[in-house]
Amino acid sequence: VQLQASGGGLVQAGGSLRLSCVASGSTLDYYAIGWFRQAPGKEREDVSCISYSGGTTYYTDSVKGRFTISRDNAANTVYLQMNSLKPEDTAVYYCAVTAPVVAGRRCQLFGSWGQGTQVTVSS
Repeated sequence: VQLQASGGGLVQAGGSLRLSCVASGSTLDYYAIGWFRQAPGKEREDVSCISYSGGTTYYTDSVKGRFTISRDNAANTVYLQMNSLKPEDTAVYYCAVTAPVVAGRRCQLFGSWGQGTQVTVSS
């Protein structure tokens, strides 16, 4: 399955963006999907992931209560709603297939990276 992230942009602190991850080449129905990000000079980190059914999700501590991951399997799309954005959220965001999502466990990459989308939050 090939994944393409989109929806990034420039937003002021406190603003919102919704990222989309669209699949091609295969249905998303049986894949857990995660969002990851990489800020300049930093390692790539996991942000959030969702099980294939949507029933289990994970969020890294820094985005809990602000970001919401969801999926629409009929549309072959996974979303990341980002509210109350902070300058430290500035990064390139990527989506990728992950290992099955387990409550409390960090997202584990299980696929290759597609093209990311830039999110820039100004203060």
